[in-house]
Amino acid sequence: MNTLRTTVTALLFSALCSPVAMAEPIEYKIDPDHFSVLFAVNHLGFDEVLGLFRKAKGRFTYDREAGELTEGQVIIQSKSVFTNHKERDEHLCKADFLDCRKYPNITFVVTGFEKQSANAGVLHGKLTLLGQTRPVALDLTLNKSGVYPFGHEKFTLGFSASTTLRRSEWGMDYGLDPMMVGDDVKLRFEFEAYDDSGWF
Repeated sequence: MNTLRTTVTALLFSALCSPVAMAEPIEYKIDPDHFSVLFAVNHLGFDEVLGLFRKAKGRFTYDREAGELTEGQVIIQSKSVFTNHKERDEHLCKADFLDCRKYPNITFVVTGFEKQSANAGVLHGKLTLLGQTRPVALDLTLNKSGVYPFGHEKFTLGFSASTTLRRSEWGMDYGLDPMMVGDDVKLRFEFEAYDDSGWF
């Protein structure tokens, strides 16, 4: 009896004195039904052409305890580009712009995260476009986290991210001289993601 009492006491003392276990980073799948990849480009100075990519997928690892997105990848199908104008979309898929036949995917790979507040930071990564890879930084905001109220009913994260890049840095220089199509491309990502390890 004394031996049992001593063992139980030792276990309780060990549990009380040991550091609280930290939550493990979890891999999240971006919900394809709630994933928007949007862009805006100046046209002749008159307006900005708005567009999106209709097919994309992604995954990332997020540490809820630290509030950090540590690694991840997004793959966008270039031929899924859509600007609500058939001829323009066909032109965007040609060699002047996205060259969709030769480069079917646009990829972004996370390389680091710079936390700035409890729910925001700068997400660093490498964007591969037209076969060239360049560093890109996105402003990232965690909008909400919690158990989804219906459907999959899993713990879900909701993010917004944005950046502006110069397409000429990836060799896409059509329409720059004279300035018909702007060099700056504003990108915006809106997405929800839930734990679904092993999907990729």
